[in-house]
Amino acid sequence: MSQPMMSVSSLNTKIKSLLEATFMHILVEGEVSSVTYHTSGHVYFAIKDSESSIRCVMWRSNAAKMKFRLEQGMHIVIEGSIGVYTPRGEYQFYAVKIEPYGQGALALAYEQLKEKLKAKGYFDASRKKAIPKIIQKLALVTAKESAALHDMLKIMQKRWPLLEVVIVDTLVQGENAAPQIARALAYADRLEADVVVVGRGGGSTEDLWAFNEEIVADAIHAMQTPVVSAVGHEVDVMISDFVADLRAPTPSAAMEMILPDVQEVLYALGELQERMRYVWQEKIIQKEKVLAHHNELILRSSPARRLEEISRRYEELKNEYQRAVNRTFEKKCSFLPEIEKNFSQNITFVLQHKIELLGYLAKRFEMTDPKKQYKKGWAQVSYQGRAISLDRLEEDRQFILEDQTARVEALCLKKKELKIT
Repeated sequence: MSQPMMSVSSLNTKIKSLLEATFMHILVEGEVSSVTYHTSGHVYFAIKDSESSIRCVMWRSNAAKMKFRLEQGMHIVIEGSIGVYTPRGEYQFYAVKIEPYGQGALALAYEQLKEKLKAKGYFDASRKKAIPKIIQKLALVTAKESAALHDMLKIMQKRWPLLEVVIVDTLVQGENAAPQIARALAYADRLEADVVVVGRGGGSTEDLWAFNEEIVADAIHAMQTPVVSAVGHEVDVMISDFVADLRAPTPSAAMEMILPDVQEVLYALGELQERMRYVWQEKIIQKEKVLAHHNELILRSSPARRLEEISRRYEELKNEYQRAVNRTFEKKCSFLPEIEKNFSQNITFVLQHKIELLGYLAKRFEMTDPKKQYKKGWAQVSYQGRAISLDRLEEDRQFILEDQTARVEALCLKKKELKIT
């Protein structure tokens, strides 16, 4: 062999130098076939097309800047370079930036977070807190030097100057804005304000992006105080708008939505005052009528008048009673001759009937007198104190024979029944 030999390490080193020098800062598009978010913060994944695939890695420093999350099947464009791991002779793509294919990274991140929070119930209407109609204390979470704050204070002074305002200063754009906004919201929630307004003026998507971060959404969701999200212009719709209890199209509009107009309130109070005056006048008139009625009742119920009424009623009842007694007496007296006649007839009839009955009973008594019942030679037979006929008397039984003159105890020695012809 005339060619010089190389070791495996030498070959891998040459390949590493060639590939890494040739494929620097290139763009590759493909479909994510697998993805792993490591606990270290690194992201390991692979992309493929219809014929081949390549392994990729994004180190933690670059992965932390990604606005969206890689998912299997996602079509992406990655920017980076080829690197070779010499000990194993393996190469992979080192990604420094990833964008969705045909779609902005921020737009994708927005939709991903929106779906995630919706699934967690952050947008449910049932958890929305009502904005009080009367606000006495208001917390504004925004940059203290911002035009948005100036506009809100200007409208607030015009509409409802009696309001107590607490300004919670925070960054509203940049990489560190989202954590600061979350901390400011947590602080505002402890101020015992009636409402918290969080927001800023208009800007680009990147400028407003802090209000699309999950940490801000979590902070709004955890608040006990009603929250109004007032970010950007009317066309800008942030994740904070969905999570908040009320979305205002602009910071200025937020003040107009939640604060009453002092002029309208004064006008309404004037109308209420007039209505109250009319109502009280009507009530006074009604009460005067009631008072007059009660005075009349008091006069009617006075002891002297009451006694007079009772005396008059007593005389009426006494006269009515006397007339009723007289009518009854006269009516009863008219019945006396007839009653006397009927009574006399009834007494005569009863006496005659009783006399006849007495004669009948006397004859019966005479007929039933035991001393007169028995004929000569006849006696009454009795057994155990009761009269008994001879046919019922049994042999060897003692019985009594009794007539008008004597009473004999006898014994039935023999009994013979006679046939009557």
